[in-house]
Amino acid sequence: MDRIAIKQKIFELASRVAEDEGLELVSADILGTGKRTMLRVVVDKEGGVTVGDCEKISRSLEALLDVEDPIKGPYVLEVSSPGLDRPLSTQADFERNIEKLARIITTEKIDNQTFFIGRIIDVGEGWIRLKLDKKDIFIPMDKISKARLEIEF
Repeated sequence: MDRIAIKQKIFELASRVAEDEGLELVSADILGTGKRTMLRVVVDKEGGVTVGDCEKISRSLEALLDVEDPIKGPYVLEVSSPGLDRPLSTQADFERNIEKLARIITTEKIDNQTFFIGRIIDVGEGWIRLKLDKKDIFIPMDKISKARLEIEF
């Protein structure tokens, strides 16, 4: 199995386990090679993920990985939450975080800039609306190169 097929298989298994536990799979990545291979799984749910949630996912996924055996050789499994400053990549991510502060970098200038920090106030098919200090701005999703939540205190 090549690395892409292995990653797809792990994503499928992790997605199944997360769904069974009432969580959403945010990402599943394979990092490193050989004895330094790490499988990093990030899960989320409404209200946040607990250490107990991560433990349950880890135990269930580890058992499934032992049976399916997509990764030959040793690896470290890490299960975590996306954190307070989680990346935003899908329309559902933006919709789930309406009213929250976000940092967005675009691939092209919009209103003469490519860097924005504002509150997500609306999301539509292929766009988001961000409330900046003095105005609102529409940003097409296909123009976003990087987006993440800002930590607020």
